[in-house]
Amino acid sequence: MALWLLNHFSTFTLAMLTVGGTIGLAVAGSVLLRRRYPSLAEGEHNDMVGVTLGMFGAIYGIILAFVIVTLWTQLDNTQTIVATEATDVAMIARDAAAFPDPVRAQVDAALSGYVHAVVEDQWPRMREGRPSYGATADKLQTVFDVLQTYEPKTAREEVFYGEAVARLNDVASQRRARLTMAEQELPPLLQILAFGGALVLIPLTFLYGMRKLRIQILFVASVAALIGFSLLLVLVLDRPFAGELSVTPAPYQEGALARYWSP
Repeated sequence: MALWLLNHFSTFTLAMLTVGGTIGLAVAGSVLLRRRYPSLAEGEHNDMVGVTLGMFGAIYGIILAFVIVTLWTQLDNTQTIVATEATDVAMIARDAAAFPDPVRAQVDAALSGYVHAVVEDQWPRMREGRPSYGATADKLQTVFDVLQTYEPKTAREEVFYGEAVARLNDVASQRRARLTMAEQELPPLLQILAFGGALVLIPLTFLYGMRKLRIQILFVASVAALIGFSLLLVLVLDRPFAGELSVTPAPYQEGALARYWSP
């Protein structure tokens, strides 16, 4: 469900649905409860409700902060993985320039096929949360095959050959890490705590009575807006390859790799 929302709606639309929807439901619930129980406006239970709100709010705030920081760290790590993989591919292409023409051409062709497979085949699959390991396996194996069958003939070639092999192993490692991150999502227990906590905390604000309806609506709407925005962050950060704030394949199309995309 989260993937479908992220891939079919803009961040602004999701903000309107999440934040606006939370505020609207909270205000409507508060007004309806106040009309059903007019005595709430007198605030006779405010002491007890205030203590409960403070306790629940503190616990829920800690949970949301933990979830958001964890998801932000995950997104940052994913960006680093993607940038590192693309950098290693670019460095292999530069190292291969020291090899004879046939070998350099074979490495270039395999690397070009690899970056195209990553961007055009794997990326759409990762956006949908179902990455395919086989999409780039053949292209990467081709690079391994070329380097494994080539024997450096000079000391200069040996230096660049060793660098290229080491970086190719790093690419394979980063590729696996990237695909693993594409399958990551917030554990169900934390999802329940994050979204279920809102269902507990927001209704509690309805019980905090104030004589003026406008003041109570402002109070309830403020709490609901804060919670709704926090839930929006949880939603958009949960999947690092889906939505407008997702990691992009730009590193595979820039710098030394841009020549693989020339018409």
